[in-house]
Parts: sequence; structure tokens; C-alpha cells
Amino acid sequence: MNTLRNGVQLGLFMPNCSNMYAISTHRTVPDEWPYESNKRIALAAEAAGFDFLFPVSRWRGFGGETDYLGTSMETMTWASALLAVTSRIRVFSTVHVPVFHPVVVAKMGATMDHLSQGRWGINLVSGWSKEEFEMMGVALLPHEERYQRTAAFVEILRGLWTEPPGSFNFDSPWYQVRGGYSLPQPRVAPPIANAGVSPDAKAMVARLCDWAFISPPSAAAIPEITQDIHARAVAHGRQVQCAGFPFVLWRDSEDEAQAEVARIIAHKDSVAAGNWLAGLGLGSGSFDQFTLDMLVLGAGALPVIGTKEQVATQLAALYQSGLDGLLMVFQAYHDDTLRFARDIEPLLRDMGVR
Repeated sequence: MNTLRNGVQLGLFMPNCSNMYAISTHRTVPDEWPYESNKRIALAAEAAGFDFLFPVSRWRGFGGETDYLGTSMETMTWASALLAVTSRIRVFSTVHVPVFHPVVVAKMGATMDHLSQGRWGINLVSGWSKEEFEMMGVALLPHEERYQRTAAFVEILRGLWTEPPGSFNFDSPWYQVRGGYSLPQPRVAPPIANAGVSPDAKAMVARLCDWAFISPPSAAAIPEITQDIHARAVAHGRQVQCAGFPFVLWRDSEDEAQAEVARIIAHKDSVAAGNWLAGLGLGSGSFDQFTLDMLVLGAGALPVIGTKEQVATQLAALYQSGLDGLLMVFQAYHDDTLRFARDIEPLLRDMGVR
């Protein structure tokens, strides 16, 4: 059991990329990727008492009619802008390890920690999109080596954030640091997250990270995954929290909610969805039609659909199954954030999970 649990932490998997909510042309509001929309959403989430904001990092889209995620804001600059206009909520950046040098990220992160008084965090991605990195002339490493390099990246961040300036040295096949110097240093090391459920990922997260951002195939798979991560962390004398991302949609009746889901799926961008799956090394032939349709919602987010009471019950169940944090995907982020605060947050508090 993870003794850090003090109630579920709520966050948004933010629309800093175009068409974030679904691989579909159906929408009820204009696309919310522009900064002014993200700013409105961030302020609404903070007013609603949410705990954190999480971005997607993309360098190119997935084609099709939507060019899914094709227009996006880079997440270090995005986080800096949102931290400057908020006062309480934590904002994460998502960083692709192959693209950045850890000494540069340590300085950028410490700067955001300073300007926000400790509200910045980082999600490290080991790298999986061959097309994105080929665009930059960066080769993808074998899977195991990717996580070894990510581990080195984390160790350098932590060293630069905690060791006396000028005293930090580090040697690895990927990075060499001599007399590492980075000021200001954070008063408390910013939280570090990583997404991945492979054995390599879980081993690295358990040893070095604070959050495991998981994408389980179903709600039923959550307890086994989270228990494994918690046990691995305990073996290192550590505690790691787990977060997942549900696609949350509610209406006055379950039929209305399911009808809206059907409209989203009826307008799915099959080309972009296929390219997204191919980028993950998966083929559409590996999935039945129902699974493919569900993948359209938030690109694989767990569907949490129904009335406000049903949604609150499902979110509580996700927490009780082992998720410490929920990074929610909304169909209309700003409006749904306001509705969530009114309709669902009170129910979660009544249930004792907030």
C-alpha cells in the first residue's frame, strides 16, 4: 500500500496540442490549443482546486483530416507562461530525453521552480516516435538503452539541483558532466514523472522518479500495475505515486453521454488513428473494432462516461484501484472544468476521495 495517499489528486491532460481530446473531427467548441485558451483553462482549473496540469510534447502531427496533435506548444515555454499567470497549481513540462541535454533542462527547470516558488514538475519521455526524431537526425536507441539513458538524465538533474555548484561530475555513455554548475537550485527537488509500464520503465521509475504515469489497457488492469510499481519502489526504500488519464464525459442521462461518444467515434479520423498506432509500433489489425473506437477517445484514455453520479463513482473506483492522480481529458476543457467543479467535485468529496 502506498502510504502517501491522502485523497486523489486531480489534474488536466492539457490541450497544448491541436485536437487533443479525440482523434475525431467532431467537436462542440473551437479547438483549444492556442495559448489564450490554455491560460483560461489553467485559471479555471486552479479556481476549481485542481492539483496539476500536464502537457503532451509533440514535434509533428499524425496526418489524416485532423493532423492529430500537429499544432502544438513546446512544453518548457508553455509551462513557464502558465506558471507566471497562476499562483497555486503545479505545472509539468514534458521533455523528450533524446532532444535535450540534462544540464540545459536542469537550468530551465530551476528557473521555473524559482519563478513559481516550487510549482514546476517534469515528465520525462524516453522517446518512441521514429518519424519525429528522424526529422532531427536523432536515432532511436534500443528500448532497454533508452531507459538507461533516461536514468542517467534523472541522475544529472538531481545532482545539479542538490550538489554544491561546481562539484558535480557524471560519466555515462550518453552524457559527461565536469564541474556541473547550475544556480539557482530548487529549495526542494521538483517532482519527476515518467510514462511507461515496461519492465525497463518500471525499474527506472521505482529507483529514481516520483510519479509513474501509466496507460493501462483497462481499469481492471490498474491494481496489478500500481502494486508492482509500489513494490519495486519499496525495494529501493522509496515511494512512487501513480497517475492515469481518463477521458471524462458526462451528461444528464447515460443515454445522452453515450450518444455523444457515438458522435465522436462516428467522425473518427481513421488515417490519423492508424498513424498514431503505427508510431507506437502497433497495427490496427491487432485490435477489434470496439477497442479501436475507444482508442479514438483521448488517444487511448480510459473512458469514464455517464451521468455525473456515474462518473464520480468511476473516478473514485480508479483512485481505489491504485491511481493517486487523475489527468483528465475533457471534450471541452474550459467549460467542462467549470462543470466538473460544480457537478462532480462535491460528489468526490462526499465519497471521501478528495
